[in-house]
Amino acid sequence: MADYNAPLREFRFVLHELHDAPGVFGELPGFEEVDRELIHAVLEEGARVCEEVVAPLNRSSDEEGCRLDPEGVRTPPGFPQAYDALREGGWFAMATAPEHGGQGLPHTLEVFFEEMLQSACVSFSLYSGLTRGAYIAMSRHGSEALRRSFLPHMGSGEWTGVMCLSEPHCGTDLGLVRTRAEPDGDGGYRVRGTKIFITGGDQDLTENIVHLVLARLPDAPPGVKGISMIAVPKRLPGANGTLGERNAVEVSSIEQKMGIKGACTCVVNYENAAGWLVGEPHRGLQAMFSMMNHERLMVGQQGLALAETAYQNAARYARERLQGRALSGPAAPDQPADPIIVHPDVRRMLLTARAGNEAARALFAWVSLEVDVAERHPDPGRREEAGDLVALLTPVIKAYFTDHGFEACNLCQQVLGGHGYIREWGMEQLVRDVRIAQIYEGANGIHALDLVGRKLPMHGGRPIKRYLARLAGFLAAHRADPAMAEFTAPLEHAVADLEEATRWIGDAASRDPEEVGAASYDYLRLMGLTALGHMWARSAGVALNQVNGDNSGFYEAKLATARFFMKRLLPATGSLKRTLSAGADALMTMDAESF
Repeated sequence: MADYNAPLREFRFVLHELHDAPGVFGELPGFEEVDRELIHAVLEEGARVCEEVVAPLNRSSDEEGCRLDPEGVRTPPGFPQAYDALREGGWFAMATAPEHGGQGLPHTLEVFFEEMLQSACVSFSLYSGLTRGAYIAMSRHGSEALRRSFLPHMGSGEWTGVMCLSEPHCGTDLGLVRTRAEPDGDGGYRVRGTKIFITGGDQDLTENIVHLVLARLPDAPPGVKGISMIAVPKRLPGANGTLGERNAVEVSSIEQKMGIKGACTCVVNYENAAGWLVGEPHRGLQAMFSMMNHERLMVGQQGLALAETAYQNAARYARERLQGRALSGPAAPDQPADPIIVHPDVRRMLLTARAGNEAARALFAWVSLEVDVAERHPDPGRREEAGDLVALLTPVIKAYFTDHGFEACNLCQQVLGGHGYIREWGMEQLVRDVRIAQIYEGANGIHALDLVGRKLPMHGGRPIKRYLARLAGFLAAHRADPAMAEFTAPLEHAVADLEEATRWIGDAASRDPEEVGAASYDYLRLMGLTALGHMWARSAGVALNQVNGDNSGFYEAKLATARFFMKRLLPATGSLKRTLSAGADALMTMDAESF
């Protein structure tokens, strides 16, 4: 079984030394008292809960899975008890508003707990993670009556929430949605249709589940401009916060999946189910994006979280597994063989995982802090700047992090050799579990198209211009520091590649949209690598200032990992720039019948 230990020392480095999270919180109304001591206390207790309560469920949930009986979906043994324990401890209410039963803590602090929860058991984490997104959508777009009725229960974790988009004939192309919502004459709607791939569509963890369903009203125009969002609860709210009768929401089957088997993914039928409009008619996609943007960041973090668990187990195995001798001669002459950590290729795989993990965590923390800034900072200009950064980097985090997560889990499985292929060691489960992250919440290719087609030209190119200016400002501030040259020089090349590729995308967009589509995935990877390079250069700057007074080896390891990233991974930006500018012909000239 794969073990997990929360990397609390790494968390402290990122939050305090790299990003000064307490300083950021001090500028945000309502967060002034969130200091180092509070952050430490929350993370340390969160680590204990995830390691002791949730992590032991990971392997058994994969083996047991979910089952459907006449009463509904049954989650794996131990899930209901663990859910109750975390709900009662307030872990699902960290960042929700106090008036809704929440603690009102920063989003950034919540996402660090989410990483631990995902690393411990990603299937279990999905129930609360999806609820958080539904809570955001309802709080931003629901009527006052709906907010009063639903948010206190959702904010505390007493009820869960799910989003219901896909149908048997449509996934990404939501303009094809056929589910109907007819007015019931009493201010509500009756919903008819079938939704598929509904994670958390039913479960035995909570008494109620709020389905946010995309549907068409009778007067809906065609396409995505005719989609509305309807809140359809599993059980109808009664008087004074009580639960009424069961709604006409039925699960017809549970999907049989490759991974995340502890998360019930359902086919749900709505047979004249009662619901209420969320937001304006025909503007449901806008409301859904409030939830989806949260979920896309959450899914990106899943790639990091599972890569972290994989790395921990592979590194431990490599230090202990005796096999062969070091190429330079026996490293452990008193042993029959050397531990495999001496072999260059094993180190290549481990360092690739580690370098990606640590930089991804740093970038995710930076973007999470910008989410808090965008929501609370008193300066409108600063809120706008933060919102631009979050919008630009959301597709990068979703796609690049999940690609990295799958690569890292595969590399760590390879470190274990034959044992990595055997269920007992837990690595093959991580590979299966992480694979879905590249697919759901929008396949990664869709996010690449979103980046080049929507985010780059957004507001006249303001977000990408601001981001490139930040990168240029960092480089200018450290250009005269010789100690930083080994980190800033490679980053300077990467930033130049990103700037040139961005200009190429802009020129290509005016010539042929297929050129942009063909270049989109390589462009996203180029931006992702550059963003991680920025985090590594910043991290190296902190480590250089601390390494001489440190006896733990933490900062030496930080610098060694930064050097590996700069020398062995970041140079790929040059080949990505050349690939994306090679043109669409190599992709588009073959006839469809020839495939």
